[in-house]
Amino acid sequence: MAGQITPLVMPKWGLEMREGTVAGWLVGEGTRIEVGTPVIDVETDKISNAVEAPDPGLLRRQVAKNGERRPVKALLGVLAEAEVPDAEIDAYIAAYEVPAAGDEAGEAGPAYDWAEVDGIRVRYARRGPDTGVPVLFLHGYGGDLGNWLFNLDALSAAAPVIALDLPGHGQSDARLPGTSLADLSAFVAAFLAKIGVDRVHLVGHSMGGAIGAQLALDHPERVASLALINPAGLGPEINGDYTRGFARASSRRELKPVVEQLFATPAMASRQMVDDLLKYKRVDGVGELLDALQGALFAAGRQADLPALRLAERGLPLLVVWGAQDRVIPAAHAGNAPPWATVQVLEGAGHMAMMEKASEVNALLKRHIGA
Repeated sequence: MAGQITPLVMPKWGLEMREGTVAGWLVGEGTRIEVGTPVIDVETDKISNAVEAPDPGLLRRQVAKNGERRPVKALLGVLAEAEVPDAEIDAYIAAYEVPAAGDEAGEAGPAYDWAEVDGIRVRYARRGPDTGVPVLFLHGYGGDLGNWLFNLDALSAAAPVIALDLPGHGQSDARLPGTSLADLSAFVAAFLAKIGVDRVHLVGHSMGGAIGAQLALDHPERVASLALINPAGLGPEINGDYTRGFARASSRRELKPVVEQLFATPAMASRQMVDDLLKYKRVDGVGELLDALQGALFAAGRQADLPALRLAERGLPLLVVWGAQDRVIPAAHAGNAPPWATVQVLEGAGHMAMMEKASEVNALLKRHIGA
């Protein structure tokens, strides 16, 4: 029976998610769906997204109803072919038990770890197997490791993953090792040494992409491959109104329209997302730190350093992914990637392509790292 029935379950998006609300079914019972088909919209306190079909089949049951709040891994629906009797499906639903937290590999233990590097305390997370070259995720300007909430679990199934709150970001100390890409990449190299990691597949978003490219130039022995998502460092232009606005906004009214520029669909900038960013920005020293960082790296709408243009010096495996509707850094910069790079521009995504097109980005990352 289990081989003929596929459960649709409440996903775990990010390290802190415990439950989600069914916002609405996108397909009706009896609909044939393919792998990756969006089936049901789910809302969390942080963000909304669609649950996609893990396997092909017929949607035989909508178990969860609109508006219901259910824990992670709770049964939402059932896929099965027409020849599977209704009685077997009823029995499967009746017998289904939500796995206890920590039952799955990589979910036991604390959600976060901490390290002190050059006097700066930083937060990071580790997931996945104990062997293999880890995948290190670096977020962008004003972000944190939560920006990878749709990506960490997907990648940790096959490789160890590490996600870092860069200095001055997230829950790391509100201090910087310096405001240049060289300063920040040197800090990342020191962080890897501190936690005993010699070499990583580096995935960098926006400013994190430029830091990753700088790390590949300055410490090539540390970087096995590089994946850049909507990165800085491949062209001179950047939306200065966004970077200045983010640094200086001090109220919901000021910050919300700035954050909306990150997404092709502005509604993805949820109330909780804006509130969380305001809370972060009100930590002592963060506003000044962000202003100093954007002034050093992105003054007057121009990028001060373009390390990704110099990656030809290294020739390492390179993936470049961009949201076609990026309003922060032009997607046209993808055309500046080295000729051997794999380049993918995704329609329907803005600056946060790894959140807006998570399935496509995860598939690209798996192929890139696997190769």
